[in-house]
Amino acid sequence: MKHLTISSLRQNTGNIPASASFDAQLERRVERETKGGKPFLEIYLVDGTGEMKLKVWDNLPQFRALEEIADGTLLRFSGDWTQNQYGVDSGKWDMRLLTETEGAEFLAGDPDTKARQDKDWADIERMLSEISDPRLERVCAEFVAQYSDRFRRSAAARKNHHARRGGLVEHVAQMMRAAEAMCSVYTTLNRDLLVAGVLFHDCGKMWENNYPEVGFSQPFTMHGEMLGHIPLGIEAVNKLWRDVMDQPCAESWAELEPATADIHLHLLHLIASHHGTHEWGSPTLPRTPEAMALHYIDNMDAKYEMMRMGYESSAEIAPGIQDRKFPLPASLVKPLPHFVAEEV
Repeated sequence: MKHLTISSLRQNTGNIPASASFDAQLERRVERETKGGKPFLEIYLVDGTGEMKLKVWDNLPQFRALEEIADGTLLRFSGDWTQNQYGVDSGKWDMRLLTETEGAEFLAGDPDTKARQDKDWADIERMLSEISDPRLERVCAEFVAQYSDRFRRSAAARKNHHARRGGLVEHVAQMMRAAEAMCSVYTTLNRDLLVAGVLFHDCGKMWENNYPEVGFSQPFTMHGEMLGHIPLGIEAVNKLWRDVMDQPCAESWAELEPATADIHLHLLHLIASHHGTHEWGSPTLPRTPEAMALHYIDNMDAKYEMMRMGYESSAEIAPGIQDRKFPLPASLVKPLPHFVAEEV
């Protein structure tokens, strides 16, 4: 029997049952009823690669066992798994508690995911080190010094895209790479400002979509629910900016152009406008080339990740066509493979 992550389980299941086990943290359970009034549970399971939902019918022994298991418990699931338009399911499965050793290995995270996120973080640090404007370089360095641990365990969302521990690092790293590529095409873009804006645009997610130091269950917080990540991000950057302006290095910036106050204002505008529309939660609309670029880079990376997850988890409804993955607008069509020239 293969031992998989949640992500690889989705990739390796289809209409034909696949025998596999996986480890997960029980995030929560919801009691529901069928149209006929029979009770069942929906349990939400998470690991370092993603999440899944599993229905537990009342005629299964697991239904009663879950009454005695607390949210946050680490479990091993094994069975013959299939996948349809409703997600991964099994007609025959079992579960047990992880041993202490197994639990420690699970909480350490999937090695492949950790290696990818470590590389992404190294790329972020490299791109930040190449910022030439001393004001932006300093505030980014201060951010890394104060918040790197919290930032690296945050998700980019609660669902839809990069909704996993460390997902914010993956999202920001890819956006920075895209920003650098865009600056090579649209050469009048302010590269320093755009890269800094990418770093900070979702930094409020450190309070809205953060994880505890140990575990993969994303809690809800009062600040995240009542304020949201855009106001939280603006507040965080304003505090960092005040801290930096109190440092001795700030005395030499008085004569720099563009003016320090303008740099500060343009950076805040990137955070405030990055959702692009009032309907999507931005308090203001993009009003500079960097703000417009940031909005589309953010949207593109989120949509690309949604499509990647859709190809991984959506059921095939016809040859080459997969079911729609919310919130994408339509069914997915399998992408055309790259052309590979024959060797001569």
